[in-house]
Amino acid sequence: MALEFMDKISRFIPTIKGPSTPLSLREKMYWTAGILAIYFILYNTYAIGVNQQAVTQPLLQLVSIIFAARIGSVITVGIGPIVLSSIVLQLIVGSGIINIEMGDTAQRARFQTLQKVAAIGIALVESFIFVITGYVPAASASVVGLVVLQLAIGAITIIYLDEIMTKYGITSGINIFIAAGVSFSIVAGTFSILIPEAISAIQAGGSAALPNALLAFGPLISAIGVFLVSIYVYEMKIELPLSFEQLRGVGGRLPIPFLYVSVLPVILASSLELSMTVWLRFLAGVKGSLSGLAKFIALYQPVGTTGGGTTLQLNGGLAYLISPTFPLPYSANYGGIGGYSTYFTYLATHTTQLFLPWGGFVLVPEWIHVIIYTLVLVILCVVFGKFWVEMTGQSPKAMSEQLGDMGWQIPGFRRDPRIVEGVLNKYIPTITVLGSIFVGLLAALATLTGAIGSGMGVLLTVGIIYMLFQQLEQERIYETYPILEKIAK
Repeated sequence: MALEFMDKISRFIPTIKGPSTPLSLREKMYWTAGILAIYFILYNTYAIGVNQQAVTQPLLQLVSIIFAARIGSVITVGIGPIVLSSIVLQLIVGSGIINIEMGDTAQRARFQTLQKVAAIGIALVESFIFVITGYVPAASASVVGLVVLQLAIGAITIIYLDEIMTKYGITSGINIFIAAGVSFSIVAGTFSILIPEAISAIQAGGSAALPNALLAFGPLISAIGVFLVSIYVYEMKIELPLSFEQLRGVGGRLPIPFLYVSVLPVILASSLELSMTVWLRFLAGVKGSLSGLAKFIALYQPVGTTGGGTTLQLNGGLAYLISPTFPLPYSANYGGIGGYSTYFTYLATHTTQLFLPWGGFVLVPEWIHVIIYTLVLVILCVVFGKFWVEMTGQSPKAMSEQLGDMGWQIPGFRRDPRIVEGVLNKYIPTITVLGSIFVGLLAALATLTGAIGSGMGVLLTVGIIYMLFQQLEQERIYETYPILEKIAK
């Protein structure tokens, strides 16, 4: 399928034009600061007509982290439509349904327009789903339409802020919004939850006052632990020697980091899982009382009513087993389950319902939920990791061609892309799989520890900051030595 038909559609889709001249690093920083200011204004602005007190489910907080959103705010939908449209279209391109050459400027522009149209469409649908299913509870039935409209406008605004950031900022909007949202959650959670909890423990007195006060900071300690482990792993890499054929004596190294695709597999895998949860919840609401196969896939049960109708909560089914639907190990006074002791007891003893179409309900221990969630997340990370390497020009074949075009070669081997590809094939596929497995396991473990800001959010933020640091270093080098940018191109 060709994408020529997008030329007509693109006339009606607003597009952000890129800068006429390359921006300096200082100018990019100014643009980034301005876009972040707008993002935080939207992040802290609740949609008119939302029942803020009803937004309490732990899963919603993880949805907020992964989607760089805040449930109940005008950007409740967050980056979900951007990520989901990217996943779907990349799969379509990879399957050959759409034939496109990303190196061709015209074809790439058509593909980007298609992705934007898909993202806007998903944003409109998900805005409706979030409200009608009770994820964003409306204060009354009369304001449901108004709330949906605000969420849709907020979602489309995020799509265009991401485009502006990509063209004028220092990184993509997706990256900076996730990092900003997680950072805000860590700071806000520490001061609004952990410190008050520690103070309450000390005021309670007794011999356990100090241990309980220290235990209150467990989520922050977990977040710091994930942060340190992530930094250490990001520094693990294999370096292949390179020589520049045009200048004798000039050499370098090609680093192949252990986390070759960074945290992108986790972003894609988590977004897919959580998007599935949102859409399945909508289908449960449409079908009403589900039975048979539908109930086996996702068991939603009513937990109350809102202005938009019955509020449903995922309590069982396969969707529950693959979702990070774990309670928070905070004090019950702050929306948690009552502390780490209660939390680990819950994981060891709690059971959930799984409906079997051929045998009725069976009880599944929560520790099996932990195992299934971890395995599914790891498998998805591996799949998306391998897929992303192929789609973004990081495969051994693509890398060997890029090195050849730039004049680099591996000492001791003929300057033949096929030879270089063979050398890279010894490292990149294996590192991609191992790195994806590790980042999936670390993300799952981080989520299970109940780290403040969500452990997965901390992991994503470390990866984003690391990539941003590398990009800033490259910007500085190019500004200091312009000739290097010409060589790279």
